[in-house]
Amino acid sequence: MQRSLVVKVTVGADEPERCSQAFTVAATAVAAGAQVSLWLTGEAAWFALPGRAEQFELPHAAPLDGLLQAVLAEGHVTLCTQCAARREIGADDVIADVRIAGAAAFVEESLADGAQALVY
Repeated sequence: MQRSLVVKVTVGADEPERCSQAFTVAATAVAAGAQVSLWLTGEAAWFALPGRAEQFELPHAAPLDGLLQAVLAEGHVTLCTQCAARREIGADDVIADVRIAGAAAFVEESLADGAQALVY
């Protein structure tokens, strides 16, 4: 059975090291062959918008846009429904292949057999 990794990132530019760590772990897991689901919540919700990941900077860290593209290429990226609504982000606003879903989907993914969930 292939293990899956669910990574929930709750911070953005307000907590750059935690944010970068979440994206790095998700992209590294994709590279290792894991099934990865990256959840953008809280301030990380902004990274679901085109161009936002490119604006993120953290010295000595991999570019966030490259990490996000790696996860999008081989995994799944989800924007929290409530987080999107609070920021007035709609389905037509987000990067291609980013879905908007709520807590029920997060719980389902996190409780699946062989799944490991991490929250940053």
